[in-house]
Amino acid sequence: MAKIVKAIGWGTKDPSGHLSPLEFTRRSTGDLDVQFKVLYSGVCHSDLHQIKNDWGFSQYPMIPGHEIVGVVTETGNWTLTMEFSPMGPSLTAVIPILWWQRRISSSAGRIISRWIGASRWFVQAAGITTYSPLRYYGLDKPGLHVGVAGLGGLGHVAVKFLKAFGAKVTVIDIAPEKKMTLGADQFLLPHELESAKGTLDGILDAVAAFHSIQAYLDLLKPHGKLVMVSLPERPLELPMFALATQRKMIGGSMIGGIKETQEMIDFAAKHNILPDVEIISMDYINTAMERLARGDVKYRFVIDVGKTLKADE
Repeated sequence: MAKIVKAIGWGTKDPSGHLSPLEFTRRSTGDLDVQFKVLYSGVCHSDLHQIKNDWGFSQYPMIPGHEIVGVVTETGNWTLTMEFSPMGPSLTAVIPILWWQRRISSSAGRIISRWIGASRWFVQAAGITTYSPLRYYGLDKPGLHVGVAGLGGLGHVAVKFLKAFGAKVTVIDIAPEKKMTLGADQFLLPHELESAKGTLDGILDAVAAFHSIQAYLDLLKPHGKLVMVSLPERPLELPMFALATQRKMIGGSMIGGIKETQEMIDFAAKHNILPDVEIISMDYINTAMERLARGDVKYRFVIDVGKTLKADE
């Protein structure tokens, strides 16, 4: 008889998004599965969209979260990325390919053994979500002038990658207190965009809320690229005239594959790229979601699940 694994997490039962302890079960470990003990979980803006049903396809009850780190306790026969050593299971970052998938098969990447600490682990989801499109759209070349719109969980990691690539970086944000942080070369507030028209080779747009992209397209040089990595709750307007007259491009991206994720982890370790995180307890999560909704986090919440999630909650 298959073994059923009992587990507990914090979830929501409706679009109110209020999170509380929920018990659930998991099947026994299959050939393509990994079983692990969660130690930390990052809080992404997509989690907020999901618990509130902003995109219209949330299913309840729901336990959000897709950026997790844990200790591997069991692997399936076909799960080749996991390694056990005589010292015990490896420390592993596990990143579900899509957060609506039912299983986590073959979705794990090894963390370099010397590269340990909560802040280091959480380069993973924000890291691959920004690293992959910067590489794919050719914005990783030294000497390019690249903008980052929205200095949040995604944007602040993008700035660090771009600096490591050798790019000139301009941050575009509404918060003046973030000015000239993280090593950016230039900072633009909304009323300053006019003076920078036609100066950027590309922009990574990480603004989670609905917004106009007209001003960002105006910042691009001819043939410039606007790459969307955020998922606002409603469709954006597409200003075709701004695209057609100078052959500007709009693209999008969402995370990446396991091979590229491991490449990103190795690159981040080599260049000592660390996300800025605020460690919180599990019972702080509702306050954290409220703060995330108003942009009051610098720049990523990380839940200390291992120490603060109680089995008897």
